[in-house]
Amino acid sequence: MKNWTLLLVLLISLGCFGQRYPDFKSLRYDENYSFLKNDTVKNDWYKTMKFLPLSSSQKYYISFGGNIRYQYFYAKNENWGDGPQDNDGYILSRFLLHADFHAGKFFRAFVQTQSSLADGRIDPSPVDQDPLEVHQAFADFNFVNEKSKKFILRAGRQELTYGSQRLVAVRDGPNNRQSFDGVKLMTAKDNISGDFFYSYFVVARDGIFDDHSSKDRQLWGSYFVINKVPVIKNIDVYYLGYKRTKASFNDGAGKETRHSVGTRIWEKSENWRYDGEAVYQFGDFASKNISAWTASINAGYRFNEVKFHPELSFKAEAISGDKEVGDNGLQTFNPLFPRGAYFGLASVIGPANLIDFHPSISLQLSKSVDWVIDYDMFWRYSSNDGIYAPNTILIYPGDTTTAKKIGNQLESEITWQPNPYLYFRLEGTWFNAGEYIKASGTGKDIFFAGITMQLNF
Repeated sequence: MKNWTLLLVLLISLGCFGQRYPDFKSLRYDENYSFLKNDTVKNDWYKTMKFLPLSSSQKYYISFGGNIRYQYFYAKNENWGDGPQDNDGYILSRFLLHADFHAGKFFRAFVQTQSSLADGRIDPSPVDQDPLEVHQAFADFNFVNEKSKKFILRAGRQELTYGSQRLVAVRDGPNNRQSFDGVKLMTAKDNISGDFFYSYFVVARDGIFDDHSSKDRQLWGSYFVINKVPVIKNIDVYYLGYKRTKASFNDGAGKETRHSVGTRIWEKSENWRYDGEAVYQFGDFASKNISAWTASINAGYRFNEVKFHPELSFKAEAISGDKEVGDNGLQTFNPLFPRGAYFGLASVIGPANLIDFHPSISLQLSKSVDWVIDYDMFWRYSSNDGIYAPNTILIYPGDTTTAKKIGNQLESEITWQPNPYLYFRLEGTWFNAGEYIKASGTGKDIFFAGITMQLNF
């Protein structure tokens, strides 16, 4: 596999993929190469890979593609010095390959395999390593699929992502992306689109073709997006239902049934961008009533007339935590299935029981090189609740100290994208442990560095 990777990189560097740069998307099934049926270039192997006709009318065709990513990470004092330490660093690799079959306008089938490997990682989790699996395998039935109208039924294993990926994401930051087995109805008319879905989370296992969906974790809901709204421009409104048979929080363990209702207001213009979101959660956990919430704002301004086009950004969010251990209520927010690298690529903590202030600056050093520097400040929202990993596993309990300060994080990354196929990133993170971390464990400062190479084709 490594030899094939080097060959593909060499071909891209020599320009062997031609001049028709594709628009690669995070959700590869959103790509559409039907326009190539009108392309007059002959004997182009890359064009054939992206658009292989199976009939003389070219209405039946297959498109192939994939993604290869290598990452090297070095961490000093991982988990603030507690637990096993990968002092020599480790290499993560991920291979995604897909085939997309179209039968006219009314039927489509998409299959994608994933192989995620962790070399040198001590006791890798399923988020880091899953040797070979069917990551996606679904069929689309296009009852209506026009520019202004859509009515599509999708059934099978699929990736789900919505809005800012606060609650439902593909989890691209970590090594192993996540998927769901379920059905989804996608509708749209004019400026309004809406999805309705019911699914089971696919549990990753350290074997070959042994991943399966679990009734222990279910996700269902509806998500609406309304565009061209006066003043606020764009608004999302959604409901998400979640059931987990074996949930665990600082305040106990048991069955969890949680309902999330939320709204998001967002817009991006040439200079300004903003993204505000609020979510309320209710339901029951063991014998307790759930009442949790979060509110966030993410805004930035880009100085396009200034050298390097600096963009100043600021994020802030408040995320509820449990008020009191042993009572009949649970106020800990559950982020459900969020993007893994929630507060930076080091993925130190997750969005539960947290107050976060996060200023940053980004510079465009050239057309293909960007530099970002950000600084994060973390506090516990409630001194009676602990802190959690992105997957809601409790890292430290809430009763070690009344101090709320978790720490400060400084992160910097440089990205280089010489063409649409190749992407490189160099990053570094320093986390200065606060009073709560020092009272709860070894309490050492974390240093994290990594380099990423990614190839899309």
